[in-house]
Amino acid sequence: MKKYFLLLLFLASNVFSQAIYTQADVDVCKSKFELAVEKNLSKLPINEVIIAIAKSFMGTDYAPNTLEKSDEENLVIHLTGLDCYTFLESSLVLARCIKDGKTSFQDYENELTKIRYRNGKIDEYPSRLHYFSDWIYDMNKRGIGKDITKEIGGVPYKKKIDFMSTHVNSYRQLKDNPKFVDEIAAIEKQISSRKNYYVPQEKIESVEKKIENGDIIGITTNVDGLDIAHTGIAIRMDDGRIHLLHAPNVGYKVQITEKPLADYIKGIKKQTGIMVLQPEEPVK
Repeated sequence: MKKYFLLLLFLASNVFSQAIYTQADVDVCKSKFELAVEKNLSKLPINEVIIAIAKSFMGTDYAPNTLEKSDEENLVIHLTGLDCYTFLESSLVLARCIKDGKTSFQDYENELTKIRYRNGKIDEYPSRLHYFSDWIYDMNKRGIGKDITKEIGGVPYKKKIDFMSTHVNSYRQLKDNPKFVDEIAAIEKQISSRKNYYVPQEKIESVEKKIENGDIIGITTNVDGLDIAHTGIAIRMDDGRIHLLHAPNVGYKVQITEKPLADYIKGIKKQTGIMVLQPEEPVK
């Protein structure tokens, strides 16, 4: 009877939980908060906390598709392997928790939900901020970060965004759900109608001095229907230049680019420029 009760309790906890994670993820989260205490990171500006946390992830393996673990839209936490987005997302979330003095795993869950989903609320698959320019827009709107792209020299970025709705077979959650496809298409229409800006690759070096450590970088692309193809965190190195701290691709680990950001982007044909989000201090 006792075993039956415990089983029911376990099932109930999972039915009502929106988080999917392992003990290893809890341990990584705990280690970052311990690092924050050891280094007294909470006293630093948010951008420097982001850099400290992001650098502590260096050497972590790239792991693709970690957010697609469930048919339902649950909060997936995967800190033992990171892609380009989950790397910067984790660094930002942990930094905000540290600055806010909220350093339990539940605090991390709450902040992650706030950062990953439109208006900070999980609904269904379309509520996740799938397009990075949409993520930047939402972070700017809610005061989590400031989109500084235009003020540092950005020019209009006019592009029709429709990659997801025109590549339905590439997304498991869209294949058999016309409702989600319609909702994603409506979101794409909104994104396409906004006055977005970007710094073209040939102008990046000239605006480097206006980019700060810890600024979040979205790299624009010439792929049809797509806004941003890669992301990372700006870091100023000993050469005085801005480099990219990022999770590059499958088979690589979190690292800092050998070349400055401007040169790195010039070396990749499908990358056309950058959008920049400057993190804001959390409001207590």
